[in-house]
Amino acid sequence: MLSLSMRPITDDAAVAKVRAAEDAWNSRCPTIVVRNVSRDCLWHDRNQTIEGRPQIMGFLSAKWKTQLHYRHIKELWSFNKNRFSIRIVSEWRTIHNKWFRSCGNENWEFDDNGLMKKRITCITDTEINENERLFVWPFGRRPDNHPGLSEMNL
Repeated sequence: MLSLSMRPITDDAAVAKVRAAEDAWNSRCPTIVVRNVSRDCLWHDRNQTIEGRPQIMGFLSAKWKTQLHYRHIKELWSFNKNRFSIRIVSEWRTIHNKWFRSCGNENWEFDDNGLMKKRITCITDTEINENERLFVWPFGRRPDNHPGLSEMNL
């Protein structure tokens, strides 16, 4: 993930920070995701509260053992200094071959070093048919020519 000092931050830097976070999530590697969270980072994710790098790593490891073929797109909605609002959509399947699209918002707060110190999410999961998938690319980073959420009207 791209580490950026939070003062001052440009529009381009904010977009880059969000894309770097998306790339980290699409790696499905908890170690990569937690590189840019503070040691005591606090996450509120659905009905869970997760605190600190070790718990976040455990949460993500469990997530990607049950959410298979996971693909994720993040889009900057707005930001002000050290607070970002992000739109997110993921597609994934269960071990029982049921596909889901998860849509929601994330609110991020960063410390003075540009590390995430708080993440609050609101996410809704909707079952979809496999032929309704929109996020189809090889494992890893979303290709640059793949449309984002706004281009896909999500």
